[in-house]
Amino acid sequence: MHDPSFLLLFALGLILTGCVSGFLAGLLGVGGGIVVVPVLYIVLAAFDVESDLIPFIAVGTSLATIIPTSIQSFRAHHARGSVDTALLKWWGPFVAVGVVLGVTIAAWANGEFLTLVFAAVALLVAGYMLFSPEGAHVAPRLPGRPIQALLATIIGTISSLMGIGGGTLTVPVLSLASYPVRRAVGTASVVGLIIAVPGALGFVVNGWGKSDLPPFSLGHVNLAGFVLIAASSMFFAPLGARTAHALEPKWLRRLFGVFLAVTSIKMMT
Repeated sequence: MHDPSFLLLFALGLILTGCVSGFLAGLLGVGGGIVVVPVLYIVLAAFDVESDLIPFIAVGTSLATIIPTSIQSFRAHHARGSVDTALLKWWGPFVAVGVVLGVTIAAWANGEFLTLVFAAVALLVAGYMLFSPEGAHVAPRLPGRPIQALLATIIGTISSLMGIGGGTLTVPVLSLASYPVRRAVGTASVVGLIIAVPGALGFVVNGWGKSDLPPFSLGHVNLAGFVLIAASSMFFAPLGARTAHALEPKWLRRLFGVFLAVTSIKMMT
């Protein structure tokens, strides 16, 4: 049993996590999960949660917090006309299929697998953002619809396993096809919502009835973490979106890459 001062610090840490993740959700279209997941690893370990449960609770809770943050981020980007609704109509169903696949894989995986997926993919994307030449692309436009459907499915699968909102993968995939970065970030905010809703529900189901879950848990979603992080993050997403429109695209790429690299190295150590 922890004393009140420790619980207060724990709550303040979650609130601060929400502020940072909300800002990054609006700035980079990452849904905040890339921040929430590693921080929850730390705070859950501090509360002596069983080590193999930590990755599942971190991912499930992160997906839940992405829901309100993505809504706020979408509204801010949509007001600036940086959301590609036509693309989303095609990608959306396939992203959702990918989420179902990812949640199914998570039901059979262990905690080390989820950690490895998170760290490896984050480092791969960081390398692309930091070291690929400015404006680098592999195609002058988006590929045909069958390839887009495959890409959207992969994005949904991996993102649901990582507990992220989709921007981590959506932004670089679109950028490789010569897609404007600001429009990619705005569109990614909606992809995050498509991932977060079924993903969070899936982790609730996967963890339902398990023993040794921390207090206030609904399956693998911790409600205390969800409320505190979501409540603070939703106020900072619009600020991030406004900042994104004030920065040059190259700085968005560099910020995105540095943040992912640091996060990945932290997860591996």
